[in-house]
Amino acid sequence: MALSPQAAGAILLDKDGTLLHDVPYNVDPARIRLADTAGDALRRLARLGMPLAVVSNQPGVALGLFPEAALARVERVLAELFARHGARLAGFHYCPHHPAGSVPRYAMHCLCRKPAPGLLGHACAALGCNPAKSWMVGDILDDVEAGGRAGCHTVLVDCGNETEWMPGPFRTPDFIVPTLDRAAQVIAAGLPVAPSPPMMSERP
Repeated sequence: MALSPQAAGAILLDKDGTLLHDVPYNVDPARIRLADTAGDALRRLARLGMPLAVVSNQPGVALGLFPEAALARVERVLAELFARHGARLAGFHYCPHHPAGSVPRYAMHCLCRKPAPGLLGHACAALGCNPAKSWMVGDILDDVEAGGRAGCHTVLVDCGNETEWMPGPFRTPDFIVPTLDRAAQVIAAGLPVAPSPPMMSERP
């Protein structure tokens, strides 16, 4: 069902490297930690009243590194971390696929693996939110591209995880900031989205 143009927006956060310290293929709750300034960001974003959801590629499922069921435990930990900082996790949406996967049912090219926009579209539909009023925040340009292709505003948290900087359609973020809390400040300020290019960068 098509969403009303009057539908509110959501804030979609990449998980590993953006919201959490990046521990590759981790599903161990003991190793799940918020990234620097992420607690402050969650408190700030919670005050906006917009749904907060996590959207994440989880190719470890397709690669046979952990079962999909393990992600339920990850979701519980995320919800606890959000609650600890006065926020509510409105959804945890993930893509378990990878075209080079070793688990046949997940080894595929799909429409949900970022930079494809399907995961974000699914999240917005589940939340009843308008992508055009939503924000995608991530630490690499694949996150930015997924957000742009889904019709969202985009913020790149340039914390050093993007190393290739490959250009392409939809890969120019609306804002570049150094931390997740700064991304939250940009969203909270309600700044107009900058034309692209040039992009509004806070890199030194």
